[in-house]
Amino acid sequence: MGYFTSLSPLSVTSVLLTLGVIFVNGLTDAPNAIATCVTTRCLSVRSALVLSAVFNLAGVTASVLSGASVTKTVMGIINVGASITDISLCLAASMFAVVLWALLAWYFGIPTSESHALIAGLTGSAFCFGSFGGLNFSQWMKTLYGLALSCVGGFGAGFVICRVILTVFKNIKRCRAEKFFRYAQIVSAAAMSFMHGAQDGQKFIAVLMMCAGANEESVADMTAAVFGCAVTMGLGTLCGGKRIIKAVGMDMVRLSRYQGFGADTAGALSIFLSTVFGLPVSTTHAKTTAMVGCALAGGNGVNKSVITDMLIAWLLTFPGCGLLSFFIAKLFSLIF
Repeated sequence: MGYFTSLSPLSVTSVLLTLGVIFVNGLTDAPNAIATCVTTRCLSVRSALVLSAVFNLAGVTASVLSGASVTKTVMGIINVGASITDISLCLAASMFAVVLWALLAWYFGIPTSESHALIAGLTGSAFCFGSFGGLNFSQWMKTLYGLALSCVGGFGAGFVICRVILTVFKNIKRCRAEKFFRYAQIVSAAAMSFMHGAQDGQKFIAVLMMCAGANEESVADMTAAVFGCAVTMGLGTLCGGKRIIKAVGMDMVRLSRYQGFGADTAGALSIFLSTVFGLPVSTTHAKTTAMVGCALAGGNGVNKSVITDMLIAWLLTFPGCGLLSFFIAKLFSLIF
């Protein structure tokens, strides 16, 4: 029957908190994938949210078939001993910290990264229980590699794709190009949503597995984790996201349809490559940097104050969420 059928109360708490984080991820992170599709009026907000929810669910499910390389990376980051109690306390503190951090970001409409909040939370709580020995630095460093790939790759791919589009379509009538990119952008938004589910889904599947003391070789436990993650993320996506859509798709930069297509394609490509190599990356970073690259390629202006706010939020995520998780872990260790 697997570990999920016989969890301790503390492990159940960890699982519920993890599901809460997955829900918030769907609420705050997934809308990044469809922000440009909405603001260029290719789809209504409701239709775009349904599209994102469906393809997020499909992405989470398909991620297991890919070999779950990101899942293995995340499961290898913390090393707090064999005690299921310590592991459960560590994970519960991490997830509680991530929920608080993500809700603050959602309230202020800032598209922060749940992926990096997750890594920061795991780092803070693991350090609380095991000091430097609580972390596997060879696995942890993959987060930094992923950060570089998602930001540099997203920006570069976005810039190049849009320059290529401008060259290819320079002699095509604007009305025909607009019609083409209306449908092309729906496809690219679906691809971006799919890759968001595949990348972020693997991270949270890893946490659910660790909460239960399970491992990726257990088919029954993996199936339960995938089902819980996919459904919860889909529900989170359906329940909101308008604030993030406005911040990313309207306040930061306004893109044409071809640029929206370029940003979605570049972001999805960056996330795909990261996922193949087992690197935990931020879909928020990949999409927003791709949007900036597309804007610069087309000569658009960008709202520097919004970008500054985002950069500050990104920079604060690691120390802020990490410290929050550390102190929550201390508190939980005293209570339990």
